[in-house]
Amino acid sequence: MSIVYYQGERIHFRPIEPNDEPKLRQWINDPRIWSTLSHRPPTNVCREREWIDNLGKDDKHYNFGIVVSEDDRLIGSCGLHLGKPHARRAGFGIMIGDVDAQNQGYGSEAVQLAVRFGFEEINLNRIELSVLGGNDRAMRCYEKAGFVREGCRRQQTYRHGKFIDVYVYGILRDEWEVAQRDRAQLEPASC
Repeated sequence: MSIVYYQGERIHFRPIEPNDEPKLRQWINDPRIWSTLSHRPPTNVCREREWIDNLGKDDKHYNFGIVVSEDDRLIGSCGLHLGKPHARRAGFGIMIGDVDAQNQGYGSEAVQLAVRFGFEEINLNRIELSVLGGNDRAMRCYEKAGFVREGCRRQQTYRHGKFIDVYVYGILRDEWEVAQRDRAQLEPASC
């Protein structure tokens, strides 16, 4: 059984470990995965091990393995990346690399869990992300978690033989807190 660092309903976050390297490298080199992410060059064993070895060496990056709790299966990774401490802001990224685990709500739960962690555990005020145009599934996932589309960087990146837009999303702590209160009011009281 793996370490449970932060618990959700069906998933949990745990540290990324050296023995995760083959799986992470396989995912990041899969065109079905990297085509929806920010530019990533091909990644070999040395490069992926170096990335894993550098995790946890500073307190600005919170990187997690996303694990299905029921069967202790690693299905992806996500991270909050802090900027200047006084800004209380972080960038967010996620990858559900196990294609069999996609479209099952795990990504949505992981986004919501990371947002909760960011606001409740590291006292952020803002979490932001970018998503490539055409990645409608990711946009729906982020909007479901409360992210607001704040802008469009027109033709910012080049993918699949054409320039595409990149959309900027953000969620503020007070927006998230209001949504949490509203959700709590809708839930039936337990006896």
